[in-house]
Amino acid sequence: MKPLESLVRPNIWALKPYSSARDEYAGHDAHVFLDANESPYNQPYNRYPDPLQRELKAALAPLKGVTPEQMFFGNGSDEAIDLMYRVFCEPGRDNVVSIDPTYGMYKVCADINGVEFRSVMLADNFQLPVDALLKACDNRTKLIFLCSPNNPTGNSFVRADIERVIREFSGIVIVDEAYSEFCQQRPFRLDLAHYPNLVVLNTFSKAWGCAAIRLGMAFASPEIISIMNKVKYPYNVNKLTQEKALEMLSDVTIQHQRLILVLEAREALMQAFSELPICEKVFPSDANFFLARVKDANRVYNYLVERGIIVRNRSKVTLCNDCLRITIGTRDEDEQLLKALRNYE
Repeated sequence: MKPLESLVRPNIWALKPYSSARDEYAGHDAHVFLDANESPYNQPYNRYPDPLQRELKAALAPLKGVTPEQMFFGNGSDEAIDLMYRVFCEPGRDNVVSIDPTYGMYKVCADINGVEFRSVMLADNFQLPVDALLKACDNRTKLIFLCSPNNPTGNSFVRADIERVIREFSGIVIVDEAYSEFCQQRPFRLDLAHYPNLVVLNTFSKAWGCAAIRLGMAFASPEIISIMNKVKYPYNVNKLTQEKALEMLSDVTIQHQRLILVLEAREALMQAFSELPICEKVFPSDANFFLARVKDANRVYNYLVERGIIVRNRSKVTLCNDCLRITIGTRDEDEQLLKALRNYE
């Protein structure tokens, strides 16, 4: 890895962050707040939330096997993705490398930030072409984005391949583990001590069933996290989101039980889908969805829409011709899908 200072944009390295009212009295026992131009009424929502989400980090860190200093919370994982560009990439000069197909926000954020986005097509088995990925990098490549399990393919990449990318690339590698709870592979966040150039993303949207509260996570070295905290907006995670996340963490057994239900339903639905006359192939999945190739995906998709059943048509995505992406639902939702497709003509 190059020295962190050489990877970070010079203006960001020198940035003096905004000092919020809630930062300045840290470490003191305060009970009268006349510093932030807040209304004195409508407790507790009249007060700005903790800008560093300390209580939430303390509650989640043991569960994730990291320290609070290795954690960043954002308005969805998309905020952390965007911050990677704002922290490390000079618009019009630097570039990032990723895979194709994968999660579309990596490229959207590159386009928004004026950063060249280089795509490397996956192998036919949806695995990483490590040599091609590293060959696509040059001395202006600051970031590599890898999503594992990948979206929309659903598969995890071979761990040794990801490790090789992290070791041999001198910039920052972002491993997006949004779906890691649904697979058996060891999460990369547990290996942060071995890889100072690693940033791992995770989310409350998938396994935790909290997409509506928009809480994304990034795990990295304390040095990288401190730079992200310099650049983020002061109160990026609102109090309601923090409260709901703490509520979910108060009984993790519920989340575990729901995770088991999704995993069981995934296997049942994939098997049933593979037996449909329209199905040509169901691809292996380590996520809460699966990718399936069908006969005339556009027609099947429109047929389902007319019956109020929405899946994702990925036919125009690289390597996904005539493919639908199916999210695992409740037993009733899955049965409605299967019933509709069994009646398809």
